Amino acid sequence: MTDQDLERILRSTKTIASVGLSSDPAKVSHGVAEYLLSQGYRVIPVNPGADLILGQKAYADLAAIPDKVDVVQIFRPSEDVPPIVDQAIQIGAKAVWMQQGIAHEGAAAKARAAGLNVVMDHCMRSEHRRLIAHM
Repeated sequence: MTDQDLERILRSTKTIASVGLSSDPAKVSHGVAEYLLSQGYRVIPVNPGADLILGQKAYADLAAIPDKVDVVQIFRPSEDVPPIVDQAIQIGAKAVWMQQGIAHEGAAAKARAAGLNVVMDHCMRSEHRRLIAHM
């Protein structure tokens, strides 16, 4: 994925469903979501163990979200990615973004075949800062 591709995804995205978003402020996922909220994105937490994260209603899974989702951001171990990608396809997401350290080639191929953009092993906050916030 080129910088141009990453920038296009970041600029066209309005709503991000963040799977594995933690309510613990010490966790990376929490800081990333906080940053994305501060940049004007709508972040929907997907965490079955929480009701509210960063002031946003949390959902047990992607299928429970009643609104349109542009990007499914994944903060789960790589082996947990395939069913998340299946749900991302089912809800009509435009992209799947696996955070830094997370990759699953099989799930990525399935997402691409369904027409989704796929980002693996990249931090959305870092890429936003590098490609957009610097301007």
